[in-house]
Amino acid sequence: MSARISFFVLLVPFVLLGVTKVCDAGFLSKNFYQKSCSQAEKLVRDITWSKARNDSTLGAKLLRVHYHDCFVKGCDASILLDTVGKNQSEKDARPNLSLLGFEVIDDIKSQMEKVCPGVVSCADILALAARDSVSFPFKKPMWDVLTGRRDGRISLASDANGNLPSPFSDFNTLKQLFARKGLTVNDLVALSGAHTIGVAHCGAFSRRLFNFTGKGDTDPSINATYAESLKKQCPNPANPATTVEMDPQSSLSFDTQYFTTLNQNKGLFQSDAALLTDRVSAKIVKQLQVPKDFLSEFGKSMKKMGAMEVLTGKAGEIRKNCRIVN
Repeated sequence: MSARISFFVLLVPFVLLGVTKVCDAGFLSKNFYQKSCSQAEKLVRDITWSKARNDSTLGAKLLRVHYHDCFVKGCDASILLDTVGKNQSEKDARPNLSLLGFEVIDDIKSQMEKVCPGVVSCADILALAARDSVSFPFKKPMWDVLTGRRDGRISLASDANGNLPSPFSDFNTLKQLFARKGLTVNDLVALSGAHTIGVAHCGAFSRRLFNFTGKGDTDPSINATYAESLKKQCPNPANPATTVEMDPQSSLSFDTQYFTTLNQNKGLFQSDAALLTDRVSAKIVKQLQVPKDFLSEFGKSMKKMGAMEVLTGKAGEIRKNCRIVN
C-alpha cells in the first residue's frame, strides 16, 4: 500500500454455502486442489515459512504484491508478468517499482511444477504465500484463502493508474476507489491495517512534512512530535533510498498498533490520516484497536479482496512460469 481510468463491470462477491462466487466468473472454494494437487497448500506454506524464517519483512513484501495485483484487473497474477517488448507490464508502473518478493513466488512455482505440473495457478500461489508469510510468527493461518483462481494473460502498466490506492489520497477518493472494487468503508479501514508491517520511502509522505499546502508548511493533522521525528529521518529533499517504519517501533509485528498510533495522529501517510476525517471510518479505527476484532475483520476483508474480478473455470490459463504467459 500507490492515467487512464476505465469503466468496468463491478464484480461483487457473495457467499453461498462456503463458496465465493464472483458473478459469472465461476467459483473459488476451500481446498480447490484437494484432488488435483493435494500437497499444494502445504508446499506453499512450507517454502514461504522457510523464507520468512530468514526474512522478517517477507509478510509486508508479499502482502503488498497481493494488494497491488488484486486492485488492478483483479487477482489474476498480472503483477507477476515481466515486460515483453515495448509494452510495459504492471510491474513497471511507478507505484509498483518498489514491490519486492517476486523471487519467492518464482521459487514456489518452480517447486510446484515439479510435483503438480500445470495445475496450481500463480494467482493462487500469491494469495496463499501472502497469507502464509504474515502468518509465520503465529504458526497458524491468520485468515482463510479460497482457491481456484486462474492466471491472466494481459499486464499493462497503464492499467495501474487510477486503480491503486495512493498514499496521498483523501477519504472520499479512497472510499470511491474501494467502492468501485466492491469493497466497503469497513474493508478500507481493515485493509489499511496492513500498514502495521513494512516500511515506506520518504517521498510517499515528505510533502506532509515540508510543503503540505505549497507554502512550506506541515500538515496540521499530524502529531507535532512525530512530524519532527520524521523530518530528522527524512530531511528535505527526500533521499529516495531512505525508508521509515509505517508503524513506529512495531513494523515487524502484525498487530493493532497501527490503529493505536493512528488515533494519536501518527499515521504516516495522508491516506492513513484521512481515515480519521470521516465519522464512520474514525469509529471503525477505534474498534479495530481490539486485537480479536482487527484479526477477524482483516480476515473477512482479505477474503473479499482476494475474490475481486478473479478468472476461474476456463478463463485465463495456468502459467508454467509466473513471469511469462504460456
